[in-house]
Amino acid sequence: MKKKVRFSLVYRDMWQSSGKFQPRKDQLARIAPVIIEMGCFDRVETNGGAFEQVNLLAGENPNEAVRAFCKPFNEVGIKTHMLDRGLNALRMYPVPDDVRQLMYKVKKKQGTDITRIFCGLNDVRNIIPSIKYAKEGGMIPQATLCITNSPIHTAEYYSAIADQLIEAGAPEICLKDMAGIGQPAMLGKLTGMIKKNHPDVTIQYHGHSGPGLSMASILEVCNNGADIIDTAIEPLSWGKVHPDIISVQSMLKNEGFDVPEINMSAYMKARSLTQEFIDDWLGYFINPANKHMSSLLLGCGLPGGMMGSMMADLGGIQSAINNLRKQKGEPELTTDDMLVALFSEVEHVWPMVGYPPLVTPFSQYVKNIALMNLLTIEQGKGRFVMMDDSMWGMILGKSGKVPGTIAPELVELAKKQGREFTDTDPHTLYPNKLDEFRKEMDENGWDYGKDDEELFELAMHPEQYRNYRSGQAKKNFLADLQKAKDAKLGASATTPEQLAAFKHAKADAVVAPVNGQVFYEFQGGSEATPCLEPFIGQQYKDGDVLCYIQAAWGEFVPIKAGIGGRLVEVAAKRASFVHRGDTLAWIEREA
Repeated sequence: MKKKVRFSLVYRDMWQSSGKFQPRKDQLARIAPVIIEMGCFDRVETNGGAFEQVNLLAGENPNEAVRAFCKPFNEVGIKTHMLDRGLNALRMYPVPDDVRQLMYKVKKKQGTDITRIFCGLNDVRNIIPSIKYAKEGGMIPQATLCITNSPIHTAEYYSAIADQLIEAGAPEICLKDMAGIGQPAMLGKLTGMIKKNHPDVTIQYHGHSGPGLSMASILEVCNNGADIIDTAIEPLSWGKVHPDIISVQSMLKNEGFDVPEINMSAYMKARSLTQEFIDDWLGYFINPANKHMSSLLLGCGLPGGMMGSMMADLGGIQSAINNLRKQKGEPELTTDDMLVALFSEVEHVWPMVGYPPLVTPFSQYVKNIALMNLLTIEQGKGRFVMMDDSMWGMILGKSGKVPGTIAPELVELAKKQGREFTDTDPHTLYPNKLDEFRKEMDENGWDYGKDDEELFELAMHPEQYRNYRSGQAKKNFLADLQKAKDAKLGASATTPEQLAAFKHAKADAVVAPVNGQVFYEFQGGSEATPCLEPFIGQQYKDGDVLCYIQAAWGEFVPIKAGIGGRLVEVAAKRASFVHRGDTLAWIEREA
Protein backbone atom coordinates (compact mmCIF):
# COMPACT_ATOMS: atom_id res chain seq x y z
CA MET A 1 0.00 0.00 0.00
CA LYS A 2 1.20 3.51 -0.82
CA LYS A 3 1.55 6.35 1.69
CA LYS A 4 -1.28 7.76 3.75
CA VAL A 5 -3.23 10.66 2.19
CA ARG A 6 -5.44 12.82 4.38
CA PHE A 7 -8.44 14.97 3.45
CA SER A 8 -9.59 18.50 4.25
CA LEU A 9 -13.14 19.80 3.76
CA VAL A 10 -13.15 23.38 2.46
CA TYR A 11 -16.62 24.20 3.73
CA ARG A 12 -16.10 27.97 3.63
CA ASP A 13 -14.69 27.98 0.11
CA MET A 14 -17.53 25.75 -1.10
CA TRP A 15 -19.93 28.59 -0.39
CA GLN A 16 -17.69 31.40 -1.64
CA SER A 17 -17.19 29.59 -4.95
CA SER A 18 -20.95 29.21 -5.32
CA GLY A 19 -22.44 32.52 -4.25
CA LYS A 20 -22.23 35.61 -2.10
CA PHE A 21 -22.94 34.64 1.50
CA GLN A 22 -21.90 32.07 4.13
CA PRO A 23 -24.13 30.03 6.45
CA ARG A 24 -25.15 31.67 9.73
CA LYS A 25 -23.62 30.81 13.09
CA ASP A 26 -26.51 28.51 14.01
CA GLN A 27 -26.23 26.64 10.71
CA LEU A 28 -22.45 26.17 11.06
CA ALA A 29 -22.93 24.86 14.62
CA ARG A 30 -25.49 22.33 13.33
CA ILE A 31 -23.36 20.92 10.53
CA ALA A 32 -20.02 20.70 12.36
CA PRO A 33 -20.91 17.52 14.35
CA VAL A 34 -22.14 15.88 11.13
CA ILE A 35 -18.85 16.66 9.34
CA ILE A 36 -17.05 15.06 12.29
CA GLU A 37 -19.33 12.03 12.08
CA MET A 38 -18.28 11.49 8.43
CA GLY A 39 -14.96 10.33 9.86
CA CYS A 40 -12.82 11.10 6.80
CA PHE A 41 -11.59 14.62 7.45
CA ASP A 42 -8.29 15.41 9.12
CA ARG A 43 -8.87 19.15 8.57
CA VAL A 44 -11.75 21.57 7.93
CA GLU A 45 -11.55 25.10 6.53
CA THR A 46 -13.68 27.16 8.91
CA ASN A 47 -13.05 30.81 8.03
CA GLY A 48 -10.86 33.32 6.19
CA GLY A 49 -11.06 34.93 2.76
CA ALA A 50 -14.37 36.72 2.34
CA PHE A 51 -15.96 34.96 5.34
CA GLU A 52 -15.69 37.90 7.71
CA GLN A 53 -16.87 40.56 5.27
CA VAL A 54 -19.94 38.71 4.05
CA ASN A 55 -21.01 37.93 7.61
CA LEU A 56 -20.81 41.64 8.44
CA LEU A 57 -22.73 42.49 5.25
CA ALA A 58 -25.46 40.10 6.41
CA GLY A 59 -25.58 41.89 9.75
CA GLU A 60 -24.01 38.92 11.58
CA ASN A 61 -21.02 38.84 13.95
CA PRO A 62 -18.31 36.75 12.25
CA ASN A 63 -16.35 36.28 15.47
CA GLU A 64 -19.22 34.40 17.05
CA ALA A 65 -19.62 32.29 13.90
CA VAL A 66 -15.92 31.32 13.85
CA ARG A 67 -15.93 30.31 17.51
CA ALA A 68 -19.13 28.27 17.12
CA PHE A 69 -17.84 26.45 14.03
CA CYS A 70 -14.31 25.77 15.32
CA LYS A 71 -15.28 24.51 18.80
CA PRO A 72 -16.56 21.01 17.86
CA PHE A 73 -13.52 20.35 15.64
CA ASN A 74 -11.12 21.56 18.33
CA GLU A 75 -12.71 19.18 20.84
CA VAL A 76 -12.10 16.07 18.69
CA GLY A 77 -8.65 17.02 17.36
CA ILE A 78 -9.61 17.91 13.78
CA LYS A 79 -7.38 20.80 12.67
CA THR A 80 -9.14 23.95 11.49
CA HIS A 81 -7.67 26.24 8.88
CA MET A 82 -8.33 29.65 7.36
CA LEU A 83 -7.40 31.53 4.21
CA ASP A 84 -5.21 34.60 4.62
CA ARG A 85 -4.26 37.01 1.81
CA GLY A 86 -0.84 37.96 3.22
CA LEU A 87 -0.44 41.71 2.82
CA ASN A 88 -4.23 42.03 2.45
CA ALA A 89 -5.03 39.60 5.31
CA LEU A 90 -8.83 39.13 5.15
CA ARG A 91 -9.73 41.94 2.79
CA MET A 92 -9.09 43.24 -0.73
CA TYR A 93 -6.57 45.98 0.09
CA PRO A 94 -3.39 46.18 2.23
CA VAL A 95 -3.49 45.81 6.01
CA PRO A 96 -1.02 47.52 8.40
CA ASP A 97 1.45 45.26 10.21
CA ASP A 98 -0.05 45.76 13.68
CA VAL A 99 -3.51 44.70 12.46
CA ARG A 100 -2.02 41.64 10.74
CA GLN A 101 -0.24 40.68 13.97
CA LEU A 102 -3.45 41.03 15.97
CA MET A 103 -5.31 38.80 13.49
CA TYR A 104 -3.24 35.72 14.33
CA LYS A 105 -3.64 36.19 18.06
CA VAL A 106 -7.40 36.59 17.68
CA LYS A 107 -7.87 33.68 15.28
CA LYS A 108 -5.85 31.28 17.46
CA LYS A 109 -7.99 32.22 20.49
CA GLN A 110 -11.12 31.66 18.40
CA GLY A 111 -10.01 28.11 17.61
CA THR A 112 -8.30 28.33 14.22
CA ASP A 113 -5.14 26.20 14.07
CA ILE A 114 -3.63 26.79 10.62
CA THR A 115 -3.43 29.90 8.44
CA ARG A 116 -2.96 29.45 4.71
CA ILE A 117 -0.95 32.55 3.78
CA PHE A 118 -0.80 33.55 0.14
CA CYS A 119 0.22 36.48 -2.01
CA GLY A 120 -1.55 36.80 -5.33
CA LEU A 121 1.78 37.75 -6.91
CA ASN A 122 3.78 35.01 -5.12
CA ASP A 123 5.94 37.83 -3.73
CA VAL A 124 7.66 36.32 -0.67
CA ARG A 125 7.93 39.79 0.90
CA ASN A 126 4.16 39.66 1.46
CA ILE A 127 4.20 36.14 2.96
CA ILE A 128 7.30 35.96 5.15
CA PRO A 129 6.16 38.59 7.74
CA SER A 130 2.90 36.65 8.19
CA ILE A 131 4.83 33.41 8.81
CA LYS A 132 6.50 35.19 11.72
CA TYR A 133 3.26 36.78 12.97
CA ALA A 134 1.39 33.45 12.80
CA LYS A 135 4.04 31.67 14.87
CA GLU A 136 4.01 34.48 17.44
CA GLY A 137 0.23 34.07 17.68
CA GLY A 138 0.50 30.31 18.18
CA MET A 139 -0.79 29.29 14.73
CA ILE A 140 0.73 26.96 12.12
CA PRO A 141 1.74 29.02 9.05
CA GLN A 142 1.02 27.22 5.78
CA ALA A 143 2.83 29.17 3.07
CA THR A 144 1.12 29.09 -0.29
CA LEU A 145 2.05 28.98 -3.96
CA CYS A 146 -0.66 30.45 -6.21
CA ILE A 147 -0.74 28.14 -9.19
CA THR A 148 -1.43 29.33 -12.72
CA ASN A 149 -0.39 28.39 -16.24
CA SER A 150 1.78 30.80 -18.19
CA PRO A 151 5.22 30.82 -19.84
CA ILE A 152 6.63 32.18 -16.57
CA HIS A 153 5.01 29.86 -14.04
CA THR A 154 7.14 26.71 -14.28
CA ALA A 155 7.84 24.02 -11.67
CA GLU A 156 11.32 25.50 -11.23
CA TYR A 157 9.85 28.97 -10.64
CA TYR A 158 7.53 27.68 -7.91
CA SER A 159 10.10 25.38 -6.31
CA ALA A 160 12.50 28.30 -5.82
CA ILE A 161 9.75 30.27 -4.06
CA ALA A 162 8.93 27.26 -1.85
CA ASP A 163 12.62 27.07 -0.83
CA GLN A 164 12.51 30.69 0.39
CA LEU A 165 9.24 30.21 2.32
CA ILE A 166 10.43 27.03 4.01
CA GLU A 167 13.71 28.69 4.93
CA ALA A 168 11.64 31.50 6.50
CA GLY A 169 9.99 28.95 8.81
CA ALA A 170 6.95 27.55 7.00
CA PRO A 171 6.40 23.89 8.01
CA GLU A 172 3.72 23.42 5.34
CA ILE A 173 3.24 24.37 1.69
CA CYS A 174 -0.11 24.65 -0.07
CA LEU A 175 -0.38 24.37 -3.85
CA LYS A 176 -3.33 26.70 -4.36
CA ASP A 177 -4.73 25.88 -7.80
CA MET A 178 -7.47 28.48 -7.45
CA ALA A 179 -8.66 28.32 -11.07
CA GLY A 180 -7.97 24.62 -11.58
CA ILE A 181 -5.82 25.40 -14.62
CA GLY A 182 -2.57 24.06 -13.19
CA GLN A 183 -1.41 21.36 -15.57
CA PRO A 184 -1.29 17.95 -13.80
CA ALA A 185 2.19 17.03 -15.05
CA MET A 186 3.66 20.33 -13.86
CA LEU A 187 1.98 20.00 -10.46
CA GLY A 188 3.29 16.47 -10.04
CA LYS A 189 6.80 17.58 -10.96
CA LEU A 190 6.61 20.53 -8.55
CA THR A 191 5.38 18.34 -5.68
CA GLY A 192 8.25 15.92 -6.27
CA MET A 193 10.80 18.75 -6.33
CA ILE A 194 9.58 20.18 -3.02
CA LYS A 195 9.47 16.75 -1.36
CA LYS A 196 12.97 15.90 -2.58
CA ASN A 197 14.40 19.12 -1.15
CA HIS A 198 12.23 19.18 2.00
CA PRO A 199 10.96 15.66 2.80
CA ASP A 200 9.48 16.65 6.17
CA VAL A 201 7.39 19.54 4.86
CA THR A 202 3.63 18.90 4.61
CA ILE A 203 2.17 19.56 1.14
CA GLN A 204 -1.55 20.26 0.76
CA TYR A 205 -3.21 20.55 -2.66
CA HIS A 206 -6.22 22.80 -3.29
CA GLY A 207 -7.74 22.60 -6.77
CA HIS A 208 -11.03 23.92 -8.13
CA SER A 209 -13.05 21.83 -10.58
CA GLY A 210 -13.89 24.60 -13.09
CA PRO A 211 -12.08 23.47 -16.27
CA GLY A 212 -11.96 19.77 -15.33
CA LEU A 213 -8.26 19.12 -14.63
CA SER A 214 -8.39 18.81 -10.84
CA MET A 215 -8.92 15.03 -10.53
CA ALA A 216 -5.90 14.37 -12.74
CA SER A 217 -3.92 16.93 -10.74
CA ILE A 218 -4.87 15.25 -7.46
CA LEU A 219 -3.61 11.91 -8.74
CA GLU A 220 -0.34 13.46 -9.94
CA VAL A 221 0.43 15.33 -6.71
CA CYS A 222 -0.39 12.27 -4.59
CA ASN A 223 1.86 10.04 -6.70
CA ASN A 224 4.64 12.57 -6.10
CA GLY A 225 4.30 12.87 -2.34
CA ALA A 226 1.40 15.22 -1.45
CA ASP A 227 0.03 14.69 2.07
CA ILE A 228 -3.40 16.36 2.18
CA ILE A 229 -6.07 17.00 -0.47
CA ASP A 230 -8.83 19.63 -0.27
CA THR A 231 -12.29 18.32 -1.19
CA ALA A 232 -15.95 19.35 -1.15
CA ILE A 233 -19.31 17.63 -0.62
CA GLU A 234 -22.59 17.72 -2.49
CA PRO A 235 -24.68 19.66 -3.30
CA LEU A 236 -21.92 22.26 -3.76
CA SER A 237 -19.09 20.07 -5.08
CA TRP A 238 -17.92 20.14 -8.69
CA GLY A 239 -18.93 23.08 -10.91
CA LYS A 240 -16.70 26.01 -9.98
CA VAL A 241 -16.10 24.46 -6.55
CA HIS A 242 -13.90 21.42 -5.69
CA PRO A 243 -14.08 17.68 -6.42
CA ASP A 244 -16.34 15.63 -4.17
CA ILE A 245 -14.79 13.62 -1.33
CA ILE A 246 -16.44 10.39 -2.56
CA SER A 247 -14.80 10.55 -5.99
CA VAL A 248 -11.40 11.60 -4.64
CA GLN A 249 -11.40 8.88 -1.99
CA SER A 250 -12.45 6.24 -4.53
CA MET A 251 -9.75 7.23 -7.03
CA LEU A 252 -6.93 7.29 -4.47
CA LYS A 253 -8.06 4.08 -2.80
CA ASN A 254 -8.04 2.33 -6.18
CA GLU A 255 -4.53 3.70 -6.78
CA GLY A 256 -3.38 1.98 -3.59
CA PHE A 257 -3.15 4.92 -1.18
CA ASP A 258 -4.04 4.58 2.50
CA VAL A 259 -7.17 6.74 2.74
CA PRO A 260 -9.90 6.96 5.42
CA GLU A 261 -13.34 5.45 4.93
CA ILE A 262 -16.42 7.67 4.61
CA ASN A 263 -19.44 7.28 6.88
CA MET A 264 -22.02 7.52 4.09
CA SER A 265 -24.93 7.95 6.47
CA ALA A 266 -23.26 11.09 7.87
CA TYR A 267 -22.33 12.23 4.34
CA MET A 268 -26.01 12.15 3.38
CA LYS A 269 -26.92 14.10 6.53
CA ALA A 270 -24.31 16.76 5.68
CA ARG A 271 -25.57 16.84 2.10
CA SER A 272 -29.15 17.28 3.28
CA LEU A 273 -28.25 20.04 5.76
CA THR A 274 -26.27 21.93 3.13
CA GLN A 275 -29.25 21.75 0.78
CA GLU A 276 -31.47 22.99 3.61
CA PHE A 277 -29.23 26.03 4.03
CA ILE A 278 -29.49 26.67 0.29
CA ASP A 279 -33.27 26.36 0.34
CA ASP A 280 -33.55 28.51 3.46
CA TRP A 281 -31.83 31.61 2.05
CA LEU A 282 -28.31 31.08 0.70
CA GLY A 283 -29.60 29.78 -2.63
CA TYR A 284 -31.09 33.18 -3.45
CA PHE A 285 -27.50 34.44 -3.83
CA ILE A 286 -26.08 31.50 -5.79
CA ASN A 287 -25.74 31.87 -9.55
CA PRO A 288 -26.81 28.61 -11.28
CA ALA A 289 -23.89 28.99 -13.72
CA ASN A 290 -21.52 28.23 -10.86
CA LYS A 291 -22.81 24.67 -10.77
CA HIS A 292 -21.34 24.05 -14.23
CA MET A 293 -17.79 23.28 -15.29
CA SER A 294 -16.38 25.08 -18.31
CA SER A 295 -13.35 24.38 -20.46
CA LEU A 296 -13.39 28.09 -21.38
CA LEU A 297 -11.70 28.76 -18.03
CA LEU A 298 -8.49 27.16 -19.30
CA GLY A 299 -7.84 30.17 -21.50
CA CYS A 300 -8.64 33.00 -19.11
CA GLY A 301 -7.56 31.30 -15.87
CA LEU A 302 -10.16 33.01 -13.65
CA PRO A 303 -10.58 31.29 -10.26
CA GLY A 304 -13.63 29.45 -8.95
CA GLY A 305 -13.76 31.53 -5.78
CA MET A 306 -14.76 34.71 -7.62
CA MET A 307 -17.37 33.24 -9.97
CA GLY A 308 -20.30 34.30 -7.78
CA SER A 309 -19.30 37.97 -7.79
CA MET A 310 -18.17 37.82 -11.42
CA MET A 311 -21.56 36.71 -12.69
CA ALA A 312 -23.25 39.54 -10.76
CA ASP A 313 -20.79 42.06 -12.24
CA LEU A 314 -21.22 40.60 -15.72
CA GLY A 315 -24.99 41.04 -15.56
CA GLY A 316 -24.65 44.75 -14.82
CA ILE A 317 -22.18 45.34 -17.65
CA GLN A 318 -24.30 43.25 -20.02
CA SER A 319 -27.28 45.49 -19.34
CA ALA A 320 -25.26 48.66 -19.98
CA ILE A 321 -23.68 47.27 -23.18
CA ASN A 322 -27.01 46.03 -24.53
CA ASN A 323 -28.58 49.43 -23.93
CA LEU A 324 -25.81 50.97 -26.04
CA ARG A 325 -26.23 48.33 -28.74
CA LYS A 326 -29.98 48.86 -28.79
CA GLN A 327 -29.48 52.58 -29.37
CA LYS A 328 -27.17 51.73 -32.29
CA GLY A 329 -29.65 49.22 -33.73
CA GLU A 330 -27.29 46.31 -33.10
CA PRO A 331 -28.32 42.88 -31.72
CA GLU A 332 -28.11 42.41 -27.97
CA LEU A 333 -25.51 40.09 -26.42
CA THR A 334 -26.54 36.99 -24.48
CA THR A 335 -24.90 35.94 -21.23
CA ASP A 336 -22.89 33.36 -23.18
CA ASP A 337 -21.77 36.07 -25.61
CA MET A 338 -20.65 38.19 -22.66
CA LEU A 339 -18.79 35.30 -21.02
CA VAL A 340 -16.86 34.53 -24.19
CA ALA A 341 -16.08 38.23 -24.67
CA LEU A 342 -14.95 38.61 -21.05
CA PHE A 343 -12.75 35.51 -21.09
CA SER A 344 -11.20 36.63 -24.36
CA GLU A 345 -10.51 40.11 -22.98
CA VAL A 346 -8.93 38.64 -19.83
CA GLU A 347 -6.62 36.57 -22.07
CA HIS A 348 -5.67 39.81 -23.86
CA VAL A 349 -5.15 41.89 -20.71
CA TRP A 350 -3.39 39.32 -18.51
CA PRO A 351 0.04 39.28 -20.22
CA MET A 352 -0.11 43.06 -20.61
CA VAL A 353 -0.26 43.51 -16.82
CA GLY A 354 2.60 41.08 -16.18
CA TYR A 355 0.92 37.68 -15.70
CA PRO A 356 -0.16 38.12 -12.05
CA PRO A 357 -1.60 34.78 -10.82
CA LEU A 358 -5.36 35.24 -10.99
CA VAL A 359 -6.26 35.01 -7.34
CA THR A 360 -7.76 37.55 -4.92
CA PRO A 361 -7.36 40.48 -5.25
CA PHE A 362 -5.46 40.36 -8.56
CA SER A 363 -8.02 38.14 -10.27
CA GLN A 364 -10.60 40.81 -9.47
CA TYR A 365 -8.34 43.59 -10.71
CA VAL A 366 -7.63 41.85 -14.03
CA LYS A 367 -11.27 40.86 -14.44
CA ASN A 368 -12.36 44.43 -13.60
CA ILE A 369 -10.00 45.88 -16.20
CA ALA A 370 -11.36 43.43 -18.77
CA LEU A 371 -15.00 44.18 -17.86
CA MET A 372 -14.51 47.92 -18.03
CA ASN A 373 -12.65 47.49 -21.33
CA LEU A 374 -15.67 45.71 -22.81
CA LEU A 375 -17.86 48.66 -21.86
CA THR A 376 -15.48 51.41 -22.99
CA ILE A 377 -14.76 49.61 -26.26
CA GLU A 378 -18.52 49.50 -26.87
CA GLN A 379 -18.63 53.22 -26.09
CA GLY A 380 -15.89 53.84 -28.66
CA LYS A 381 -13.33 54.96 -26.07
CA GLY A 382 -10.89 52.05 -26.35
CA ARG A 383 -9.17 50.12 -23.56
CA PHE A 384 -7.75 51.05 -20.13
CA VAL A 385 -9.97 54.11 -19.73
CA MET A 386 -11.59 53.15 -16.41
CA MET A 387 -8.90 51.92 -14.00
CA ASP A 388 -8.92 52.90 -10.33
CA ASP A 389 -5.90 53.27 -8.03
CA SER A 390 -6.02 49.65 -6.88
CA MET A 391 -5.78 48.33 -10.43
CA TRP A 392 -2.95 50.75 -11.07
CA GLY A 393 -1.35 49.75 -7.77
CA MET A 394 -0.96 46.18 -9.03
CA ILE A 395 0.64 47.40 -12.26
CA LEU A 396 2.95 49.92 -10.54
CA GLY A 397 4.28 47.43 -7.96
CA LYS A 398 2.57 48.83 -4.86
CA SER A 399 1.21 45.38 -3.96
CA GLY A 400 4.39 43.52 -4.86
CA LYS A 401 6.35 42.64 -7.97
CA VAL A 402 4.39 41.15 -10.88
CA PRO A 403 6.21 38.12 -12.33
CA GLY A 404 6.13 39.31 -15.95
CA THR A 405 6.70 42.52 -17.90
CA ILE A 406 4.22 45.39 -18.10
CA ALA A 407 3.21 46.22 -21.68
CA PRO A 408 4.86 49.36 -23.12
CA GLU A 409 1.51 51.03 -23.79
CA LEU A 410 0.61 50.76 -20.07
CA VAL A 411 4.04 52.08 -19.08
CA GLU A 412 3.43 55.02 -21.40
CA LEU A 413 -0.11 55.55 -20.06
CA ALA A 414 1.22 55.56 -16.47
CA LYS A 415 3.82 58.16 -17.45
CA LYS A 416 1.17 60.32 -19.14
CA GLN A 417 -0.97 60.19 -15.96
CA GLY A 418 1.96 61.00 -13.69
CA ARG A 419 2.06 57.55 -12.05
CA GLU A 420 5.35 56.09 -10.78
CA PHE A 421 6.54 52.49 -10.60
CA THR A 422 8.05 51.24 -7.33
CA ASP A 423 9.98 48.23 -6.01
CA THR A 424 9.53 49.18 -2.33
CA ASP A 425 8.70 46.35 0.10
CA PRO A 426 4.88 46.70 0.11
CA HIS A 427 4.22 46.34 3.82
CA THR A 428 6.46 49.32 4.63
CA LEU A 429 4.04 51.58 2.74
CA TYR A 430 1.23 51.14 5.31
CA PRO A 431 1.73 52.63 8.81
CA ASN A 432 0.27 51.02 11.94
CA LYS A 433 -3.36 51.91 12.65
CA LEU A 434 -4.53 50.06 15.76
CA ASP A 435 -4.28 53.11 18.03
CA GLU A 436 -6.66 55.01 15.73
CA PHE A 437 -9.17 52.17 15.89
CA ARG A 438 -8.82 51.91 19.68
CA LYS A 439 -9.67 55.61 19.87
CA GLU A 440 -12.77 55.06 17.71
CA MET A 441 -13.87 52.11 19.87
CA ASP A 442 -13.42 54.20 23.01
CA GLU A 443 -15.28 57.22 21.60
CA ASN A 444 -18.23 55.01 20.62
CA GLY A 445 -18.22 53.14 23.92
CA TRP A 446 -17.72 49.85 22.06
CA ASP A 447 -16.27 46.89 23.91
CA TYR A 448 -13.05 45.51 22.46
CA GLY A 449 -14.58 42.03 22.68
CA LYS A 450 -13.19 38.74 23.89
CA ASP A 451 -9.47 38.57 23.07
CA ASP A 452 -9.79 41.97 21.31
CA GLU A 453 -11.83 40.36 18.52
CA GLU A 454 -14.21 43.31 18.07
CA LEU A 455 -11.28 45.75 17.86
CA PHE A 456 -9.77 43.46 15.25
CA GLU A 457 -13.02 43.37 13.27
CA LEU A 458 -13.23 47.17 13.11
CA ALA A 459 -9.56 47.45 12.13
CA MET A 460 -9.84 44.77 9.43
CA HIS A 461 -13.21 45.80 7.93
CA PRO A 462 -13.90 49.40 9.03
CA GLU A 463 -16.86 50.31 6.81
CA GLN A 464 -18.57 46.94 7.02
CA TYR A 465 -18.13 46.83 10.80
CA ARG A 466 -19.55 50.31 11.30
CA ASN A 467 -22.60 49.42 9.22
CA TYR A 468 -22.95 46.20 11.20
CA ARG A 469 -22.83 48.06 14.53
CA SER A 470 -25.33 50.69 13.38
CA GLY A 471 -27.79 48.04 12.18
CA GLN A 472 -27.70 49.38 8.62
CA ALA A 473 -26.05 46.20 7.33
CA LYS A 474 -28.92 44.02 8.54
CA LYS A 475 -31.47 46.37 6.96
CA ASN A 476 -29.61 46.31 3.66
CA PHE A 477 -29.32 42.54 3.76
CA LEU A 478 -33.00 41.96 4.52
CA ALA A 479 -33.92 44.30 1.67
CA ASP A 480 -31.60 42.41 -0.69
CA LEU A 481 -33.05 39.08 0.42
CA GLN A 482 -36.62 40.27 -0.13
CA LYS A 483 -35.67 41.61 -3.54
CA ALA A 484 -34.12 38.25 -4.45
CA LYS A 485 -37.22 36.39 -3.26
CA ASP A 486 -39.48 38.73 -5.22
CA ALA A 487 -37.40 38.22 -8.34
CA LYS A 488 -37.65 34.45 -7.99
CA LEU A 489 -41.41 34.65 -7.59
CA GLY A 490 -41.67 36.92 -10.62
CA ALA A 491 -42.76 39.91 -8.55
CA SER A 492 -41.63 43.37 -9.62
CA ALA A 493 -40.27 45.93 -7.24
CA THR A 494 -39.25 48.42 -9.94
CA THR A 495 -40.90 51.03 -12.12
CA PRO A 496 -43.32 49.50 -14.68
CA GLU A 497 -41.48 48.40 -17.80
CA GLN A 498 -43.29 50.76 -20.13
CA LEU A 499 -42.42 53.81 -18.02
CA ALA A 500 -38.79 52.74 -17.71
CA ALA A 501 -38.51 52.21 -21.47
CA PHE A 502 -39.94 55.68 -22.08
CA LYS A 503 -37.56 57.30 -19.61
CA HIS A 504 -34.52 55.53 -20.98
CA ALA A 505 -35.27 55.80 -24.68
CA LYS A 506 -32.96 58.77 -25.25
CA ALA A 507 -30.85 58.47 -22.12
CA ASP A 508 -27.45 56.94 -21.37
CA ALA A 509 -26.85 54.75 -18.34
CA VAL A 510 -24.11 55.82 -15.94
CA VAL A 511 -22.74 52.57 -14.50
CA ALA A 512 -20.67 51.72 -11.43
CA PRO A 513 -17.05 50.83 -12.27
CA VAL A 514 -16.53 49.23 -8.82
CA ASN A 515 -18.52 47.65 -5.99
CA GLY A 516 -19.18 49.96 -3.05
CA GLN A 517 -21.40 52.48 -1.27
CA VAL A 518 -22.88 55.44 -3.14
CA PHE A 519 -22.21 58.99 -1.93
CA TYR A 520 -23.56 62.16 -3.55
CA GLU A 521 -21.27 64.63 -1.81
CA PHE A 522 -17.54 64.49 -1.08
CA GLN A 523 -15.27 67.12 0.42
CA GLY A 524 -11.96 65.30 -0.07
CA GLY A 525 -9.78 63.61 2.52
CA SER A 526 -11.38 60.46 3.88
CA GLU A 527 -14.86 61.64 4.78
CA ALA A 528 -18.01 61.81 2.70
CA THR A 529 -21.72 61.98 3.32
CA PRO A 530 -24.43 59.96 1.58
CA CYS A 531 -26.61 63.07 1.29
CA LEU A 532 -29.75 63.37 -0.79
CA GLU A 533 -29.41 62.33 -4.38
CA PRO A 534 -29.65 65.02 -7.08
CA PHE A 535 -33.06 66.12 -8.32
CA ILE A 536 -34.62 64.87 -11.52
CA GLY A 537 -33.99 67.41 -14.27
CA GLN A 538 -30.61 68.51 -12.92
CA GLN A 539 -28.22 69.47 -15.71
CA TYR A 540 -24.65 68.18 -16.05
CA LYS A 541 -21.83 69.32 -18.27
CA ASP A 542 -19.33 66.97 -19.93
CA GLY A 543 -16.96 65.76 -17.20
CA ASP A 544 -19.13 66.77 -14.21
CA VAL A 545 -19.15 64.33 -11.28
CA LEU A 546 -22.48 62.61 -10.65
CA CYS A 547 -21.51 60.84 -7.41
CA TYR A 548 -18.76 58.96 -5.59
CA ILE A 549 -18.47 55.27 -4.72
CA GLN A 550 -16.51 54.23 -1.68
CA ALA A 551 -14.87 51.00 -2.83
CA ALA A 552 -14.03 48.04 -0.58
CA TRP A 553 -10.43 49.22 -0.26
CA GLY A 554 -11.60 52.61 1.12
CA GLU A 555 -10.97 54.82 -1.91
CA PHE A 556 -13.66 57.29 -3.00
CA VAL A 557 -14.02 56.81 -6.75
CA PRO A 558 -15.52 59.80 -8.63
CA ILE A 559 -18.20 58.83 -11.14
CA LYS A 560 -18.52 61.20 -14.09
CA ALA A 561 -21.91 62.06 -15.63
CA GLY A 562 -20.85 60.91 -19.09
CA ILE A 563 -20.93 63.65 -21.70
CA GLY A 564 -23.53 65.59 -19.78
CA GLY A 565 -27.23 66.26 -20.15
CA ARG A 566 -30.41 66.14 -18.04
CA LEU A 567 -30.90 63.66 -15.20
CA VAL A 568 -34.05 61.60 -15.86
CA GLU A 569 -33.75 58.89 -13.19
CA VAL A 570 -31.63 58.01 -10.15
CA ALA A 571 -31.26 54.24 -9.92
CA ALA A 572 -28.84 54.10 -6.98
CA LYS A 573 -30.26 55.64 -3.82
CA ARG A 574 -28.06 57.45 -1.32
CA ALA A 575 -25.95 55.17 0.92
CA SER A 576 -26.94 52.14 -1.16
CA PHE A 577 -24.44 49.42 -2.05
CA VAL A 578 -23.95 48.75 -5.73
CA HIS A 579 -22.18 46.10 -7.78
CA ARG A 580 -19.79 46.86 -10.58
CA GLY A 581 -21.88 47.36 -13.73
CA ASP A 582 -25.04 48.41 -11.87
CA THR A 583 -26.79 51.44 -13.32
CA LEU A 584 -26.45 54.49 -11.06
CA ALA A 585 -28.53 56.95 -13.07
CA TRP A 586 -29.90 57.79 -16.52
CA ILE A 587 -28.85 61.04 -18.19
CA GLU A 588 -30.50 62.28 -21.38
CA ARG A 589 -28.15 64.03 -23.74
CA GLU A 590 -29.06 67.45 -25.04
CA ALA A 591 -30.43 67.45 -28.60
